[in-house]
Amino acid sequence: MIARLTDGLPPRALALLAAFAVVMAVAPFFASDYVLSVLIISLYFAFVGQAWNLMLGFAGQLSLGHALFVGIGAYTSAALFTHFGVSPWAGVIAAVALSTLMGCVIGYLGFRFSIRGVYFALLTIAFAEFTGIMVDNSAWLGGSAGLFLPVKNAGSIDFLNLRGPPILFYYLILILTGGALVLCRFLLNSKLGLYWQAIRDDQEAAEAAGVPLFRYKMIAVAISSALTGIAGVWYAFYYNNLFPESTFATGRSVELILGTVVGGVGTLFGPILGALILTPLGELLTELTSGLQIDGIKTFFWGFCVVAIVLFRPSGVWPWLAGLLKLDGRSANGGGR
Repeated sequence: MIARLTDGLPPRALALLAAFAVVMAVAPFFASDYVLSVLIISLYFAFVGQAWNLMLGFAGQLSLGHALFVGIGAYTSAALFTHFGVSPWAGVIAAVALSTLMGCVIGYLGFRFSIRGVYFALLTIAFAEFTGIMVDNSAWLGGSAGLFLPVKNAGSIDFLNLRGPPILFYYLILILTGGALVLCRFLLNSKLGLYWQAIRDDQEAAEAAGVPLFRYKMIAVAISSALTGIAGVWYAFYYNNLFPESTFATGRSVELILGTVVGGVGTLFGPILGALILTPLGELLTELTSGLQIDGIKTFFWGFCVVAIVLFRPSGVWPWLAGLLKLDGRSANGGGR
């Protein structure tokens, strides 16, 4: 199992990965509360980005409505906890089931009726907007006034109910991100991953070669939506409040995928690197522009930086960095997972 996961990785890459894991594991003991919060949000975007990357980067299916699965996971677990006292460890089962079901419904409609590319992306946006409107009109889910989770014993750790200080959520999202990385590496090196890449690179050729497109696309959507649903549970219990207009918004979906785009779509470490670039960048720009008193100035510079990165590294930062550090045994312009 371990040999299969590390197959093809040069010793330099394994050493850097181990060093990175150690740094992330001990970071809370040295970081301030503010830095810890930035790391937590970065890891959250890395985890969701990894889930989205599985669907587009590996299987070639574009989704611009992944906030839908975050919202379903978040609202399901939060409602069960708030109204019935169901632990999030049990609520995550329902959250994943509903997220996966919704993903399969979208996938079935899209793939059965050959809806591809931007039209499939529009289908995912439509489902997210529709679900957001339904939640907005549901009094049981808080409606537009929001759903608030009870906060108790914030200073102590209640692991069963995921109540506690930020360090609890840091290690939880760190484990989730590491687990998603291992899972994606395992899937990518399996027959399933090979079929996904064949579909992504040339769907007609893959079909002519006998790859059952519908089945493997559905598997990709199901795994991606399930992982994103888990992220939604974490999101709900970390923030303790949910609002439909922000949770299901298309802008939130774009926010979820930007880290992967900047880091490198289709790469394993791209979502992590992209999240660790964009989130601290946003915080840095907030600090630098706080005294300018100009509306939207931070968003302007942040957008400018993202555009600059995409223009200079159109394949993402990770493929370039991996080649530069010779982590994949290829040139600086090579791929690099």
